[in-house]
Amino acid sequence: MRLCSIASGSTGNCIYVGSDATHLLIDVGISGKRAECGLNSLGISGGDLDGILITHEHADHISGLGVMARKYRVPIYATAGTIEAIKESGSLGKVDEELFHELKADEKMVIKDVTVNPMRISHDAKEPVAYRIGYGNKKVGICTDLGIYNDYTVECLKGMDALLIEANHDVNMLQVGPYPYYLKQRILGERGHLSNENSGRLLSRILHDKLQTIVLGHLSKENNLPELAYEAVRMEITMGDNPYNAGDFKIQVANRSEVSPVVYV
Repeated sequence: MRLCSIASGSTGNCIYVGSDATHLLIDVGISGKRAECGLNSLGISGGDLDGILITHEHADHISGLGVMARKYRVPIYATAGTIEAIKESGSLGKVDEELFHELKADEKMVIKDVTVNPMRISHDAKEPVAYRIGYGNKKVGICTDLGIYNDYTVECLKGMDALLIEANHDVNMLQVGPYPYYLKQRILGERGHLSNENSGRLLSRILHDKLQTIVLGHLSKENNLPELAYEAVRMEITMGDNPYNAGDFKIQVANRSEVSPVVYV
């Protein structure tokens, strides 16, 4: 199974997960052309896609969805709340109703030879989810856009072989940065985004010997730096209440505008 970030950040998100036989995108918050180029770099095309899984309806997760769906007639999977919000927004243009397929948090779904397990997250969207994708005995998780985590989050993310997890902002950069007060409060709130430190703290609760790779994603363009996210997460892991050091794991930061290295599990 492969995991690859085609784009990940506050300006647009698009993640590929697939086996030899099944190819999925999680979100298309970039142009259809960029998504297509990213897929081409992995040796596949939009016509090979078996589904697009949507986490929630915000523009940085769906802006290219209409183009991809119309061009390739790819099935779109999302919660009922997300589908409703997408249709209400009208931002995608005309999309065939038959392409939408409803899924539910905590209910497993099978697409060809992979399993999809959606999980609830806390974010200011209609009915947002994160995803865990399984193939055989291998599992990868993609979990971004959550203001807080709890025991449910921890249990859902245990046992992953690879994990793309949000490290959205450096709290100090956000607080002294140019964003208006209401937006700062939204990001820092329980339905906002995980800070670098909270990302590291969540990771500290789900680390295990077989976790191969950690990818830090959805970094804010204005309120974070890749080096800050990387070092803050490493510090939390090393200093946290767990038997590991950060050096025990491969940690990489997803690139905002370029295809990131492929993770194989």
